[in-house]
Amino acid sequence: MFRSRSKEEKASTSKVTADLSTQPRDPQAPKGRPTPKRSDAQSQRRRASSGAPLDRKEAMKRQREARRVDMAKQREALASGDERYLPARDKGPVRRFVRDFVDSRFCIAEFFLPLAVIILILSVIQVQNIQNISLLLWLGVIVLIVIDSIGLTFRLRKQLNERFPDTPKRGAVAYGLMRTLQMRRLRLPKPQVKRGERP
Repeated sequence: MFRSRSKEEKASTSKVTADLSTQPRDPQAPKGRPTPKRSDAQSQRRRASSGAPLDRKEAMKRQREARRVDMAKQREALASGDERYLPARDKGPVRRFVRDFVDSRFCIAEFFLPLAVIILILSVIQVQNIQNISLLLWLGVIVLIVIDSIGLTFRLRKQLNERFPDTPKRGAVAYGLMRTLQMRRLRLPKPQVKRGERP
């Protein structure tokens, strides 16, 4: 009466339960869980059919993945100049024209960083004449950059007014001046025109 079941009995019991699990459930039998509300069931069905994430963790994972894909497209667009995936500050025909206008000329401002390094090295040398020369060079570079930037501002503003009379141009000149401060090979989006080429 209290003895343990033999191995054969255990095997036959497991076989019977396996057979029962493959058979369809009797509709009248209790299902072991409460029936969900209709609104809950409908929202769950809608979520499953739309492909929306079922929990917050899954939603965050999808959002991170989408952001990663967007950033990759944006990096590729900055290298190739593809207008569709550029950041908002670089989009539009006005910004494209400003980039081409700046990239087609030599600007003194783009050589500011290398010149600044050279002048800094000269100013460190403990010889009075060399330090005086470095100060004069520093002053000369700044004056030349200011004059060049003023000339570029007037020319760029004139070209923008001629080519885009009805298009908003707010911030376009400042965008161009900021681009002149970057060395040509480090500019993003990459230059699409050669030096001396008409934009």
